[in-house]
Amino acid sequence: MKNNPKVEDNFPWDQTMRNHFTTFPKFLLSSILLISILCIFYTVSFSNSSNKDLNIITAVHGGREEVAVAPPPVPSPKPSPSSKTTLRQIVFGIAASARLWDHRKNYIKLWWKAQMRGVVWLDKGVKPGIDDHILPQKMISGDTSKFKYNNPKGQRSAIRISRIVSETLRLGLDDVRWFVMGDDDTFFVPDNLVRVLSKYDHNQFYYIGSSSESHLQNINFSYGMAYGGGGFAISYPLAKALAKMQDRCIQRYPGLYGSDDRIHACMAELGVPLTKEPGFHQYDVFGNLLGLLSAHPVAPLVSIHHLDKVEPIFPNMNRVQALKRLNIPINLDSAALMQQSVCYDKTRSWTVSVSWGYTVQIYRGIFSVREMEMPARTFLNWYKRADYTGFAFNTRPVTRHVCQKPFVYYLSKASYNKVMNQTVSEHVQHQVSNPDCKWKMADPSRIERVEVYRKPDPNLWDKPPRRNCCRVLPTKKKGTMVIDVGVCGDDEVIELR
Repeated sequence: MKNNPKVEDNFPWDQTMRNHFTTFPKFLLSSILLISILCIFYTVSFSNSSNKDLNIITAVHGGREEVAVAPPPVPSPKPSPSSKTTLRQIVFGIAASARLWDHRKNYIKLWWKAQMRGVVWLDKGVKPGIDDHILPQKMISGDTSKFKYNNPKGQRSAIRISRIVSETLRLGLDDVRWFVMGDDDTFFVPDNLVRVLSKYDHNQFYYIGSSSESHLQNINFSYGMAYGGGGFAISYPLAKALAKMQDRCIQRYPGLYGSDDRIHACMAELGVPLTKEPGFHQYDVFGNLLGLLSAHPVAPLVSIHHLDKVEPIFPNMNRVQALKRLNIPINLDSAALMQQSVCYDKTRSWTVSVSWGYTVQIYRGIFSVREMEMPARTFLNWYKRADYTGFAFNTRPVTRHVCQKPFVYYLSKASYNKVMNQTVSEHVQHQVSNPDCKWKMADPSRIERVEVYRKPDPNLWDKPPRRNCCRVLPTKKKGTMVIDVGVCGDDEVIELR
């Protein structure tokens, strides 16, 4: 049978079309390849221009397309290790009154250093003293009579004190990064203040401090307010912004109680929240600070306030003498001051808590670290009540059983051994009456003194926060316990058993 001819055989232009369809895929492939090369070239070119930090903006004007180069957003400068904040770059504004100056200047003399800058702002003049050369300069605050004040429980001096940062700024001092506010009954640890502020970019708006220990105080005022007695820091740019608007701001809040809440109100209007640092201590408490200081947060101790309202931090001496004693460990290793370590004397079933530079406490029995890091209630709240619900943090009773009352050993002396590169601190038992204990276990009262060895670590706070570890060492010294405190080993854990 005769085969039917193919369809294309019926058309005279079949050969032409066949050639066209054979060529088209090659053309399409070449076009795609060319476009891909152009895209790659454009991407590389754009990337290179981006690497030169250029922003390209295209605009059309009257049918013409123009290309303008806009500068990129300028990143905020960040402090480098070589530009860490120094004491010289911190300026203090200290609130004081002429009536209490002769007494409270003795607190300031204990922490003020020659290289520091600052002003004591008084309500009126005081007589020159023979010790003026070792104190900050004194100035009289500006007139505040034009400002309204109608809080029935407060004092007008709150307005004067609230303007201290702005008045200090207007002195025009050079190379200032931070302004630090404090009271004349505040004890600062300057090197730890530097350590804390060095973490932050002083070119940005920062309002740094801490709240009260009293829950009710924080409710009445604000948990977001820095308490000025404990001290707070304001970065230089924020201080400039505050100074521009503060007088107008103050006029809007005549009913506020104090200076702290006026500053806080202005910070709220500027949109700047409180950056909390737990080392600033308002200490709105009464009584003995032992429980608070011996369980200090894992943070540098920056300040202690209300020195006239709490007992001397070391027994059997006045407040000034006690702070002089505290200066001994501050001069040896300020970074480690009051840092708590917990360890166990397992052969005698004792728990040992070391607050470096301050106390060692020995407890009969084994207590968890979780419990030991809570402050023992050796103090009353701001309303002089023994009410544990009145605090803004967890606390524990001093003892739950007569046998578990701690034996407290206070720092008596300390020194630095250059050969061993370590500090040696001696702690002596605080002689108080202890209740009879019927437990059949070793009696800590036979330990009369405790020696604590520690290698100074000035870079302690350049690392993530972690408690140091302590170890009870064997000794043949009668009536003596020897403890080593230092960085925890790789696998070192504070275990109960």
